[in-house]
Amino acid sequence: MRMELIQPFINAADAVLSETLACPISVSDISMNEQPYQRRATAALIEISGDIEGRVIFDVEDSAAMKVACTISGATELDHDPQIIRETIAELANLVIGNAVTTLNDQGFRFKVHPPVDHPADRGFHGTEDTEALVMDFGSSSGSVYMNVAMRYNRRRRADARRK
Repeated sequence: MRMELIQPFINAADAVLSETLACPISVSDISMNEQPYQRRATAALIEISGDIEGRVIFDVEDSAAMKVACTISGATELDHDPQIIRETIAELANLVIGNAVTTLNDQGFRFKVHPPVDHPADRGFHGTEDTEALVMDFGSSSGSVYMNVAMRYNRRRRADARRK
């Protein structure tokens, strides 16, 4: 497993979720997922391409998404709305990815982060032989946020860099 590629996402998720959920976070159910990932709630997919490539899926229970929406907006309570939930999960993904990208950029990696897209319920994602995939549950009193990270070095770009 390429923990040097995955650890920045774990650290960023822990920090962002602790702040936006305004409660302690516990990480549990950490596993390598060889089967296609099937979402549990509302999910967003972010793809990354460049020196490193892969994807991150944020799968967020509605209660946790609504708590994050309240924290971000400064509201004490919001009506349960599927659109707010989708937009909140996309924003949460942007916050976590932004923090992780900063760390990876500081390590010299160059890549493009694609905008979050809805992860459809009927589409599974899984790692491949050369892609490390890790699934973890960030649990809180407001609900769970599942993060599925599959990341690898882009072999072609690494080989090109070695030749120069």
